[in-house]
Amino acid sequence: MSAPPSPGKRPAASSPPGADLSSRPVKFVVHGEEMVEKKVHQTGTSGRVYLPQAWIGKRVKVILVTK
Repeated sequence: MSAPPSPGKRPAASSPPGADLSSRPVKFVVHGEEMVEKKVHQTGTSGRVYLPQAWIGKRVKVILVTK
């Protein structure tokens, strides 16, 4: 008999986390102080978004809004 999952941990699933996100949009509620909307620019083999200099060292969250 296996122990129940501990609080805060996701139980094991047959598919990897986030596998079903491509089928439908997901709603996020984020509280913060400022927001900017930018386009990601290619830099080598990855992408880059430039943010205000005042945000250096601050915590930010990035959400993909379109595919």
